[in-house]
Amino acid sequence: MLIKGYDDRPLAAGETLLTRPGFWSNYLMAICGDRTGAERAVPEWFGDDGADADAFTEILLDPESWPVFRIPATDGPGVVVIYRNLVGDYGIDYLLTHPDRSYAQQNAGWEAEFSGTGLTWHDLVRIADNPAPAAEGVGSPAARLLLLLLLLDDLDVPGTAPARLSAALMAQGASQNTAPDTAEYLLSHLMDKSRHDPAWNSPLSGGGKRE
Repeated sequence: MLIKGYDDRPLAAGETLLTRPGFWSNYLMAICGDRTGAERAVPEWFGDDGADADAFTEILLDPESWPVFRIPATDGPGVVVIYRNLVGDYGIDYLLTHPDRSYAQQNAGWEAEFSGTGLTWHDLVRIADNPAPAAEGVGSPAARLLLLLLLLDDLDVPGTAPARLSAALMAQGASQNTAPDTAEYLLSHLMDKSRHDPAWNSPLSGGGKRE
């Protein structure tokens, strides 16, 4: 796959990092930010401890190696997640892939906050649950859903969403005692910060992109 704009960057397949202690707390705590009047998220919510999380940060943010997580989907668009470890311009980039194209197109990004075009809960679940057979990348539906979660832009998630997200967190190492509350916390924060508006169409729906 050709990734426009990254030709001379030190990209490295990151899928093996998903099972390393400290990954999920580093990744998902980016959602949490600082919430006035709310409890602060801690690595233990995601099955990690503080030492693991701190040590893994250096690996994840290495400017000499930018982790890439490929989430190809069957019969539809997928997503590529890239840690843009550029000194002075750090962020996480999200690119859409299409079965009929040989390249990926940047769709959104996280730095201090989200920018770009997000996805509905339905889109996230569709991609998570339909990994492309025999394709390189992340195969676990739970890991796929959690990687896609930062793209959520939906004010109307179904009532089953917290349980689905809680199960994904447990599948990746979170405790069954903390996962339900963590799932509610993450969804609440994402919906508080949602970029959604009534005229917006998901980029996977065939509608136009929101300005």
